[in-house]
Amino acid sequence: MEQLDSSPFNVHIAFHKVLENLEEIAESDIEYRSDYAKALLRHAEEFPELREGITDFKFLDKHKDLIENLLADLFPSALTKNEIKAVAIPFHNITFNHTERFQNIINAAGDKVDMAIRNFDDHEFYVMGCCMILNGYYGYHFDFNRPLFYDIPDTDGIVKHYRILYNADFIEISPTEKAIEITDEDVKVLMDSFHDIDLWKEKFPIGSWVLKGFGIVSLFDASTESAISNLKSDLLKTEDFDEDTKSNHETIFRSIYKIPDLKIGFTEADLDDNIFKTAPFEKIDSYILKDRKEANCDNVFCHKSLKDIIDNHSYFVLSDTESIANSDHNNSGIAKHLLAQGIKSCILAPLVKNNTLMGIIELVSSKAGELNSINANKLSYILPFLTDRIESYYSELQNQVDAIIQKEYTAIHHSVYWKFREEALQHVGDKNSKDLAYKEIVFKEIYPLYGQIDVKGSSTARNDSTELDLVKQIELLLSLFRYIFEVEKLPLIEQHIYELEGMEEKIKKVLQADSEAVIQNYIQNEVHPLLKHFDSVNKSVHERISDYFKTLDNRVNMVYDNRKNFDEALSIINKHLAEMLDKKQIEAQEFYPHYYERFKTDGVEHNLYIGASIAPKHPYSPLYLSNLRLWQLQTMCEMENEYYKLRPALPYDLDVTSLILVFSSPISIRFRMDEKRFDVDGTYNARYEVVKKRIDKSNIKGTNERITEKGKIVIVYSQKQEEMEYRRYIKALQHKGLITDTIEQFDVEDLQGVTGLKALRITIKYSDNSKTTYSYDDLLKELADK
Repeated sequence: MEQLDSSPFNVHIAFHKVLENLEEIAESDIEYRSDYAKALLRHAEEFPELREGITDFKFLDKHKDLIENLLADLFPSALTKNEIKAVAIPFHNITFNHTERFQNIINAAGDKVDMAIRNFDDHEFYVMGCCMILNGYYGYHFDFNRPLFYDIPDTDGIVKHYRILYNADFIEISPTEKAIEITDEDVKVLMDSFHDIDLWKEKFPIGSWVLKGFGIVSLFDASTESAISNLKSDLLKTEDFDEDTKSNHETIFRSIYKIPDLKIGFTEADLDDNIFKTAPFEKIDSYILKDRKEANCDNVFCHKSLKDIIDNHSYFVLSDTESIANSDHNNSGIAKHLLAQGIKSCILAPLVKNNTLMGIIELVSSKAGELNSINANKLSYILPFLTDRIESYYSELQNQVDAIIQKEYTAIHHSVYWKFREEALQHVGDKNSKDLAYKEIVFKEIYPLYGQIDVKGSSTARNDSTELDLVKQIELLLSLFRYIFEVEKLPLIEQHIYELEGMEEKIKKVLQADSEAVIQNYIQNEVHPLLKHFDSVNKSVHERISDYFKTLDNRVNMVYDNRKNFDEALSIINKHLAEMLDKKQIEAQEFYPHYYERFKTDGVEHNLYIGASIAPKHPYSPLYLSNLRLWQLQTMCEMENEYYKLRPALPYDLDVTSLILVFSSPISIRFRMDEKRFDVDGTYNARYEVVKKRIDKSNIKGTNERITEKGKIVIVYSQKQEEMEYRRYIKALQHKGLITDTIEQFDVEDLQGVTGLKALRITIKYSDNSKTTYSYDDLLKELADK
């Protein structure tokens, strides 16, 4: 970090604007922000230089932590590994308070680092400083912006090029007594005298102005763009792949090939679907496709030529399309197609990145022989740069698509991603679509499957664990207060003993909804401060108080043993069962693509939707629905066995119950734009959701017995053919030894608006080899790692 000697500025690094902002925050009603600002301001008061200006740069290193805290809002810690940013004085080689990523770049360069701006000499530096004064102080509008770069080597000695962006919002410029008043006539002369450095120094003497404050410099890695520009300055100048870009490209290629009528095109390759299609860039022609949007790869080239393009990345060259078109050549079809467009010769070159064909760059001419296999070799030193640029376009396109999906939709399952991508591309590719509303995504005629493994009586278990912890803590406090009372017979201690005894009696009778909060508030705000007061009475009291505090959980400062065990047990169950379901789903997707989502609450729920509209490129058959239903039932059995393995090692004993809801009528699901999620569409289909939400708490008709029971899976249905179908699945799973021979059948009590539901209930056959797999310590470690 250094300050250049020849400058119109006397630099005073100051944080007065930041401090003024903190003063406003300190007066705000947001308590945590206000307290934080007040604390910083108190610390900063000790150093008036922070407000008035720092000229000794050693101060910056000495008070590095304070400055970092002052600038925390401008340099969020969450972005320190992503952003390349630092405090800087514009056009000076002064930087500090670097983000972690910036500092890593500097460290990697080591003693090779030179934080000098590329091609920015002392002359330009001085004039730019003067222009800052003319713009910032006098209100002129000299445009001195141009791309600025740092060239910094990495650990391998490869120089990377970083584009520089300045933020000067925190800088003030003011004259000293040495400053000379600038007139309009002076400005007119200076305007035409960029190269007269003596004139600029006459009007703006060295050190005659004060630059007070600080700037922020942000960098982004422009190495690829800069390298392309250096190696081929006229290649790919614009950011957008539009008409101007195409024209510039054609000019470059015409110059290289010395063919005045040469034209270029581009066709995207989608090998997953074996098609060529038009690229999502404006004004880029595809001579392979012409007026078509896509074409099957096998219908464009002959098999050998296609294989050479895809596998060997060979150029496809026709020096005389007319002669090939009029022959029985294997590629006469593509020759006729090109000839119809007036193309007499062409070079079609694959653009390949990471061994993947992205597309084909097309060079075409209206004259035979102009393009041939000899001059095709000229492409070898151009294509790498063009490939990088095309890749960057696709990366940016993907970012735009993903941004639209994230903003307008949500994180979605891969089975329906194609539908969201189609809609997003409509808005990315059409510049006139900015005002168009985003369509709601609808999948019609699909079949739903729902299943859940629920922790039985989780609310009761949670209350029981809370009661045990509160009673334990109250008894510890009662014992402690009674001991203190023997030493200090104060009425206040008696009062707390009386209140604690009353609380204990109440919660042993019934734990009310607010009991936990009331007792916790009482202990932390009244009891604990009192104990700290008595901590110094004598050694014995001190030891007992210390022992009491050691029993408390550090996070909540309360006895939390049973609640912690309950929380950990629930988390372990959810984690293992959800991971198992996710892994099984990967296999199930291989049968037929379908939508899958799962939720972790007090257990694990999942929704499956299958149908032709979800995977229109795959022929659909009812066989796939049957297969998925059998898969679901078998997976639920296996998840029950996974729980059986977990249970002995759980820190809190919990039971689970399992349920499957069968619904054979096809429904529609619609992505709700306001809620960013899928929901059933239509009044009739809503019946399915009503049943889903209420069924697990239902009773067997005519009894008070729940339809769900530990160690069993209940299958709820409404139609006779559904019963017959699932009895077949049950027989298959009995044969595999996953369930016992016992099958219960009963009617389900009527729900609001829903009647006639029936159920089969089967008993899980837990395997002998699944008893002793897990230990509590292993499960706890897995949970911590997760």
